[in-house]
Amino acid sequence: MSLTLSRLSPLLLAFALTACDDAPRFTQAEPGEALSAGQATVQRSDRNAFSMPSANLSPERRLDFSVGNSFFRNPWVIAPSTTTARDGLGPLFNTNACQNCHVRDGRGHPPGPDDSNAVSMLVRLSIPDQPYLAKEIERLGVVPEPVYGTQLQDMAIPGVAPEGKVRVSYDRQTVTFEDGHQVELRKPTLQITQLGYGPMHPDTRFSARVAPPMIGLGLLEAIPEADILANEDPDDRNRDGIRGRGNRVWDDAQGKPVLGRFGWKAGQPNVNQQNVHAFAGDMGLTSTLQPKDDCTSAQTACLSAPNGDSANGEKEVSDNILRLVTFYTRNLGVPARRNVDAPQVLAGKNLFFQAGCQGCHTPQFTTATNAAEPELSGQVIRPYSDLLLHDMGPGLADERTEFAANGQDWRTPPLWGIGLTETVSGHTQFLHDGRARNLLEAVLWHGGEAEAARNQVLTFNAEQRAALLAFLNSL
Repeated sequence: MSLTLSRLSPLLLAFALTACDDAPRFTQAEPGEALSAGQATVQRSDRNAFSMPSANLSPERRLDFSVGNSFFRNPWVIAPSTTTARDGLGPLFNTNACQNCHVRDGRGHPPGPDDSNAVSMLVRLSIPDQPYLAKEIERLGVVPEPVYGTQLQDMAIPGVAPEGKVRVSYDRQTVTFEDGHQVELRKPTLQITQLGYGPMHPDTRFSARVAPPMIGLGLLEAIPEADILANEDPDDRNRDGIRGRGNRVWDDAQGKPVLGRFGWKAGQPNVNQQNVHAFAGDMGLTSTLQPKDDCTSAQTACLSAPNGDSANGEKEVSDNILRLVTFYTRNLGVPARRNVDAPQVLAGKNLFFQAGCQGCHTPQFTTATNAAEPELSGQVIRPYSDLLLHDMGPGLADERTEFAANGQDWRTPPLWGIGLTETVSGHTQFLHDGRARNLLEAVLWHGGEAEAARNQVLTFNAEQRAALLAFLNSL
């Protein structure tokens, strides 16, 4: 399949040219622009750049950060075990340590052809909404696959069958720029094999999700809700083609719907709940908010397997361990930007704005003064995300709903730190399923509300493409 600029509609071209004319012009870096996380910004750009505490974290509080890091990094074991602080793994799971998915707190990737397990890529499962399950949908955001639940777990403890194996194959298509430059894109096809509990529901929907980077989560949590919702425009009243919407998701602790901020479809409301659901789904670990193992009624061996709950009723992830891991994940610092004054980076920033990318990738927020951690309060941050849902078109669609998100909706991912992906994670695979092998491919997969921006990028010549990538790699 091939797409050339000549096939763009006159309306889209007119829009792109208007966006270009109205865009700001940057001739120098903005004050404080290099400090992506304000005073919490980390001054490192090596392979450990995503694993550092917020720069303004006191020495005393860094001790809690280190202890939380140990529970994030070290493996959990099967119960019963003498390692009582870390036992209870499984019975079904995807990995035995958080760090295995978020290597050096960075970005995951899809499995390669020789990988035995997906590890840092998960597969979400659901079936179409059923009206009689309205309360379950309100709480979970989806209807689970009846036998396999909401997530495929490709590993298990002895005596329990794994749910299946994940493989990925790719179809290829070519995109052509106005100057004739061609880029090959790859579209993944999931292959689920070796099903351990029989066939799935015939209408099962699948969604591959690579592990996102962990940096700056506490700062995103600290953005005032009103500031996020101020960017909503579901009816496109300003007629720019962008219709951002907040997801409304279930808060387990409060027992009511609230604004979603985390996950590829903004399906989790806060860092603590994101951690709770990761412990449960990824490692099969119970906690106060998720007190049962992630087994369905059809998985009898899973239900009867021993667990690591203590005799006094304390769950496998105790409240104190969860507190420490949440403290750690809230306070992973964001690295400073590089080369913000370089002429090529400034040229790329101008092109980013001219294409209209900032319409979803909102450059700047100020965190609330009453953030969960004082170091994160009142910081001017530059995440380049609005945390809202946007229709990204059929090319990126997974056709799986999640609360208010439909099958073409994705939350705008933050761009801060994206230029250090290869340094930290050892690869440059982007988007929710890792299909893009570099940043240019990621841009060219944008459709739906971002199609006009993508079409503007297709007019860029080699020098402009290089400038845009220099800007993105400076983030």
